Amino acid sequence: MKVEALLFGGVAAFFAGAAALYGWWSRDPAGTAALVVAFLMGALVSFFCAVQYRRKGRRPQDRTDAEVADAAGPLEFFPPQSPWPIVTALGFAIASTGVVYGLWLFLIGFGVLARGVLGMVFQYARRQS
Repeated sequence: MKVEALLFGGVAAFFAGAAALYGWWSRDPAGTAALVVAFLMGALVSFFCAVQYRRKGRRPQDRTDAEVADAAGPLEFFPPQSPWPIVTALGFAIASTGVVYGLWLFLIGFGVLARGVLGMVFQYARRQS
């Protein structure tokens, strides 16, 4: 993660410099704000990668002498089947159609969409690891 932290730190530094120069020369608040947000996003990812590197140390991907099997770990739980992606897609389709045909259809679609998202989020909430 150290390399990734440095890479995104460079991206953040570029956007910080670009935001400073652009803001000073153009006096455009919208473009400057967009560049500042880009700087903040790069800095956030860089900070996350640096914290992960300090917590967990070097990964097998960071070593030149590592084997492929060194990076293999236990497989996580994968759900066998779920109806909630279909409910979510249907809700999104109804809500999108509701934007064209009226608020009543949008609200129905939003309700179906919310139920589908909540179903996916809490589907395995009580599952024992």
